[in-house]
Amino acid sequence: MFTRRISQVLFCFLFIPLFSQAQQLGFTLAHGQRKARIPIQIYNNLIIAPVILNGQVPLKFIIDTGVRTAILTDKDLSDFLNLTYTRKYTISGIGGEKLVDAYVTNDVSLDLPGVNSRGHALLVLDQDFLQLKSFLGEDIHGILGYELFSRFIVQIDYQHKELVLMSPHTFKPKRKYQVLPISIQDTKPYLISDVKINDSTVVRLKLLIDSGASHGLFLDPQSDQHIKVPDRHVASIIGRGIAGVMYGKIGRVPSLALGDYHVNNVITNFPDPESYIDSLKISPIVFRNGAIGGEVLSRFKVIFDFSAEKLYLRKNRSFKKKFYYNLSGLTVKAIGKNLNEFEISDVREKSPSFIAGLLPGDQIKKINGLPSTNLDLHQVNGFFNSSPGKRVSIEVVRNGELIKKEFRLEDPI
Repeated sequence: MFTRRISQVLFCFLFIPLFSQAQQLGFTLAHGQRKARIPIQIYNNLIIAPVILNGQVPLKFIIDTGVRTAILTDKDLSDFLNLTYTRKYTISGIGGEKLVDAYVTNDVSLDLPGVNSRGHALLVLDQDFLQLKSFLGEDIHGILGYELFSRFIVQIDYQHKELVLMSPHTFKPKRKYQVLPISIQDTKPYLISDVKINDSTVVRLKLLIDSGASHGLFLDPQSDQHIKVPDRHVASIIGRGIAGVMYGKIGRVPSLALGDYHVNNVITNFPDPESYIDSLKISPIVFRNGAIGGEVLSRFKVIFDFSAEKLYLRKNRSFKKKFYYNLSGLTVKAIGKNLNEFEISDVREKSPSFIAGLLPGDQIKKINGLPSTNLDLHQVNGFFNSSPGKRVSIEVVRNGELIKKEFRLEDPI
């Protein structure tokens, strides 16, 4: 996956309003500093920051503008710290079937480098239903959202892998940034943007700015009659999350306007109506047409100012990078204790890997002659999404038999 990813992973993270008096204590910069510089990792266009839970356990959290309350995806960690749970929720998916239980614990601390905190509410999932570790190939333990963005000016430098948290009282906007008005509704940032749907149609749309989604652009055809799925598209899984698997169509739109910037030929997800459920992440009272995700945001240095309802953008070296979608047709997940074993979890119909005869469940052993145990998931996906026309040889084990396949990468849209 990652910047040259082989699957669109749109995490439908949980929206449950949790309130406690202690929660208002929140985050503060350490030692009276004006800013904190935090090294981050970028996986599949998602921002991963180091967090210490209750001063004891070092963890990794996704920084997500689309989430209100912090989420811990591994209950074993909270049990280890003997945290007390005050409430229990049952999370249901599409169709109403039970997916996972979740628990609320209050008055926890979530410290980051140079940032102290106390008095947070934390939602704890009974099991890692999101499978973040498997689909990112890295130990991920939770998600952190509005509580951070509401307290600080948040600068995300995707290129240099740095998160900067600044006090709103001392923040001075720099020149050379595009300044865009946003609105904070129900704890989440929204932007009005012109999207060129085809050669003859430009639509002004309301879009969630979602740093916790790896896709480029997500548009809901049910929200506006002018939003049409392009003639050239593929049908595929476009998201996995607590709500279950989301299916849809994937195509390109000619242009997304962000102030004076125009992001061209953007890979865009269009959800199928019967598959689309968003109530776990977005409150149903907030209307929107879609969302801008990490594959677009990662082409900029981004500054969020929730207090002034402004977004600052400055393009980086990735701005003109071409958008590609799943050139191989494979979705791969990392498995095993060390996340250095790789299994094919999905094969898109009519894709090069499908035609070659690869199947879900195949265990990858070699890619282009290199043992998979010497690779990480980022490198594995790099082979499968390098550039159209690239030849890929792969060895997999299926039912105990070693099988060799070969195919060429192909741009489906």
